[in-house]
Amino acid sequence: MPTSRPRLCAGSLAALLTVAAVCVGDAVARVFPFGPHTRSVNDLGNQFVPFHARLWDLLHQNADGGLLLNWSSGYGTSFLPDLGTYLTSPFALLVGVFPRDRIDLAVYVVTVLKMASAAALMALFLLTLRGGRWWAAGALGGSYALCGWSVAEASYNPMWLDGLVALPLLCLVAEWARTGRHRIAGPLLVAVVWAANFYTAYMATLGAALVLAVRLFTERDDRRAVVRGLVRAVCTVGVGIGLSAPVLLPVYLGTKHAYPGWDRTFAPAAWPDVLARLLPATYSFFTPALFLGTGTLLLACALAFQRSVPGRERWTWAGLVAGVALSLQWGPTHLLWHAFATPNGSPYRQTFVLAGLVVIAAWVSVSYGRPGRRALLGGVVVLVLLAAGAGFSDLVTGWTYPLFAVGLVAAACALVLVGRGRRLAALAAVLLIGAQAGQAAAATAYFDRQRLNRLDDYAPWGERQRTQAAVVAGADGWPGYRTDPGREQTTANDPLLVGGQGGAYYSSHTPAVLTRTMRALGGGWTSNGRAVQSLDNPVTDAVFSVGARVRGPRDPHQGANVPDDRPVTVSRAEAPPLVTVRGPGGPVPYGRSPFRNQEQLLGSRVYTVPTTALRAADGGAVADRGAYDYRVGRGTYTLTAACPAGTEAYLWSPDMFGRARLGDGPEVEFKGQLPARRAAMQHLGTVGGAGSVRVTLTPVRAGTVPHRAIGCLDRSRLASAVTGLKRTGATAVHVTGHGVRAELPPGTTGTVVIAAPRIAGWSCQGRPADSYLGLVATPAPAGGTAVDCTFRPPGLRAGAVAGAGALAVLVLGGLVLAHRRRGAGAGRPGPDRSPQHTGAPQPVDA
Repeated sequence: MPTSRPRLCAGSLAALLTVAAVCVGDAVARVFPFGPHTRSVNDLGNQFVPFHARLWDLLHQNADGGLLLNWSSGYGTSFLPDLGTYLTSPFALLVGVFPRDRIDLAVYVVTVLKMASAAALMALFLLTLRGGRWWAAGALGGSYALCGWSVAEASYNPMWLDGLVALPLLCLVAEWARTGRHRIAGPLLVAVVWAANFYTAYMATLGAALVLAVRLFTERDDRRAVVRGLVRAVCTVGVGIGLSAPVLLPVYLGTKHAYPGWDRTFAPAAWPDVLARLLPATYSFFTPALFLGTGTLLLACALAFQRSVPGRERWTWAGLVAGVALSLQWGPTHLLWHAFATPNGSPYRQTFVLAGLVVIAAWVSVSYGRPGRRALLGGVVVLVLLAAGAGFSDLVTGWTYPLFAVGLVAAACALVLVGRGRRLAALAAVLLIGAQAGQAAAATAYFDRQRLNRLDDYAPWGERQRTQAAVVAGADGWPGYRTDPGREQTTANDPLLVGGQGGAYYSSHTPAVLTRTMRALGGGWTSNGRAVQSLDNPVTDAVFSVGARVRGPRDPHQGANVPDDRPVTVSRAEAPPLVTVRGPGGPVPYGRSPFRNQEQLLGSRVYTVPTTALRAADGGAVADRGAYDYRVGRGTYTLTAACPAGTEAYLWSPDMFGRARLGDGPEVEFKGQLPARRAAMQHLGTVGGAGSVRVTLTPVRAGTVPHRAIGCLDRSRLASAVTGLKRTGATAVHVTGHGVRAELPPGTTGTVVIAAPRIAGWSCQGRPADSYLGLVATPAPAGGTAVDCTFRPPGLRAGAVAGAGALAVLVLGGLVLAHRRRGAGAGRPGPDRSPQHTGAPQPVDA
């Protein structure tokens, strides 16, 4: 076993190499904090920064809600699943030491620290697996943390990086289970990684299980030792997962109640594209990002030709790498890797496991000594053939082969120099580490620029967010009324970032009931329904007790078509209380028209919904698409209708991508492209004295426009409806982080409705809450003047019981181990400490 000093040196080198490469690459690409750009992902922006802002608020007791209930987003959503998905990594707690207005810097630091920790842990595991040169272990550990998957995909999804940390950590735990060591620490570490992010922890656990299987097969232990090692490993993982159950079960059930997003059938990537992603300066979202640095790939390719490595070990590791690579491309194993569900987004999220296995194979190759001439030549030939196969891919760029060639020459020279004296060994180390760092920094910069060019660009925290936050804080009247931070958002989770209690919300756990309710009311979304947008509409504002709404310019980093210099303002309106009372009898279910659906939820008729006619630019009629929609393409159309003079015209066209204008009024943008994007209902202007509504539509893509696309709102009717709801609503509302208590007027009858989506977990008066058109409801208590409704995330109770049971097992096991050790005496060897397989003589640490 290596001494502590080589371990420390290897881990430090790996971490330093990782931090340097990432920071240099980001600086070259001018990515925050070295420039004006942030890492982004499609139209969701720097979406995970707001979740960390929410954690900051919780740590500083400044949040609307608590660990169970988030009152800031989606008009009230479950928070524990989000906490368990995005924020339960121990690294996330570091955001609490940063100022809140530097939360983006905090997330960047957490991201880099996770990558550095993964590098150090991989270096530590490599030296635990087999002794060798510490600088080689450090370089390979850095190679793992700087793999294409890490810097191209996981760097803007910080919770994925928990899996990058988990793989080498779980491999260490598996090694402890095999040799019977650290029987208490093992389950605790399993619990930490599964609680941090169960999705990537699941993949890392599969990877660690494969590594353990190879170790048991190649170490030639006797059958009893193998069985004992397997039993210890299964028990370690089982107890660890049990300890994480209070977080794990709510997260799992949160996914079951979430809106499904897209349903995409897995299609394997073309093999030339897969090979191209082994090389630097290539990018594609739907291929496995396997770039590891040419030196690492060369060592892994040389393994099959390395005769100093025992045959069983050589072919088993090489076969494992090949088998896992193939499993990424086969449908059944793809589903196995992803917990039997093709994910939204990249279908190669398990790529980091393959990257780790390639690094381990490279270490096995080099740890048995410098690859000989035959092995080195064989590795070069294999790697060149792989690179040649990548030439058939369109992903290869002008930088790909030059960077590959430089790295290959540097790595080959380094391997030739190893073992030829200390000075040449030092030069070899410089060549190998320098090539790895240079390629990784260049790859990081390239990936950053590709994301900025292909996806949206978002500015870091600045004047826009400061102004929004100040305006929201000045208008906040919660829980007397909600303050919505606005329709013009910077991220999909603006309420978490700048404050307020809005309708916008993005998560992997976005409740299906929220998405479907907002769809029925005319709301918009992106990410196939997972990112629900705020709906700027006075009727829904009244329904959801929004008494203040912030309005401002579009975020210039989201590609607004025209300059927008509007100031940030706040508009106020009379709003019913958070808890209202509706008359006896159930409401009519939602229909197709969002105007009528809003009226159903409000309880009053406030819209005129006229018949419309749509004409093309030449005056010709427009063909229908189905029974309810017109078919439109790129061009100009005129939509006409008649409404009472003085009413306000709203347009509902969820599938239109383009612009609309009422008469000579301002243009309004619609960004619909069903099912991925749904355009929200929008205000066009006031109907003139003649009562004629003439709307010019300019779609830029093919889509549809509903037959009943126009609704005209009578503000006086809305004011009367609001007055009635205030008169019969709650006289006082008390809101906590786990529920609502409302005091009602004496003699109240009918249905009590809370302006929050009826997500799973709500109960009122000791029984499951009812649903009133998607909102939390309960019958008014007979003779009572108050209603208590509480929220407990599904799975919390069962998870707590499972966690307590696992803790009891762990404590009991610890007591038994302590008793055995006392009985065994100090002079007897510990249980099942089988010696390490040595194979060929191990090189002296240089």
